[in-house]
Amino acid sequence: MLKLFYAPGTISIAVAIALQEAGLDYEPIKVDFASAAQTKPDYLAINPKGRVPALVTSKGTILTETGAVLDYIATLAPAANLVPQDTEVAAHMRSVMYYLASTMHVAHAHKMRGSRWADQQSSFEDMKAKVPQTVAACAAYVEAECLRGDFVTGDQISLPDPYLFVVCNWMEGDGVPRAGFPKIDAFLNRMETRDSVKAVRKLGML
Repeated sequence: MLKLFYAPGTISIAVAIALQEAGLDYEPIKVDFASAAQTKPDYLAINPKGRVPALVTSKGTILTETGAVLDYIATLAPAANLVPQDTEVAAHMRSVMYYLASTMHVAHAHKMRGSRWADQQSSFEDMKAKVPQTVAACAAYVEAECLRGDFVTGDQISLPDPYLFVVCNWMEGDGVPRAGFPKIDAFLNRMETRDSVKAVRKLGML
C-alpha cells in the first residue's frame, strides 16, 4: 500500500485529495510540524529536504515534490482521467501546476519561511509585509488565466485542481479575501462538494 507523509495545512493535502480522486488506497502518516518532526533524523531519513509530501510506493521507493507525486498518481490510475488526453490541454494543466509551485506557493511561504532567503529579522518583516500584494497578484493571474471553466482544464477535474484548492485556501490567511476573486471563490466551493475533499476532511487531514 502507498504511504503518504503529510502535515495538515500544507501542500501535501493536495496529494491526499488526488489519491482520493484516483481511488487509490493509502496510509496517511502525519508529520508533526508543531514538534518540528520534519527536522528530526527519523523523517530526514525519508525526505532529506525536511518537507512534505513524501510518498512511499508499493516498491518502497520514496517520491517527493508535489507535482511529481501527482503525476505518479495519475499513471497509477489512468481511468481517473487526471491528465487530459489533449496534449495542449495537458500542457496548460502542467503549466498551472508549475506556476503554483514556483510562484504562488513561494509568495505564500515568504510570510513565515523568510529564513530560506535572508538572515535579518528586518528582512523577514519586509517579506511578510509584501505577502498580501504578491499573493493578490498571483490570485489575479489564476482568476484570469488558469481556470478555464469549473476547473483548470474545463469541466473535468485534473491534477492541478487539488493543488490549486490547497493554495487558494491560504489566501485569506495571507490577507487576500477570496471574495474579491469570484472564479476562485466558486472553484473552492465546488471543490468542497467533491467526495475526495469530504473524505480528506473526515480523516482530519484538512
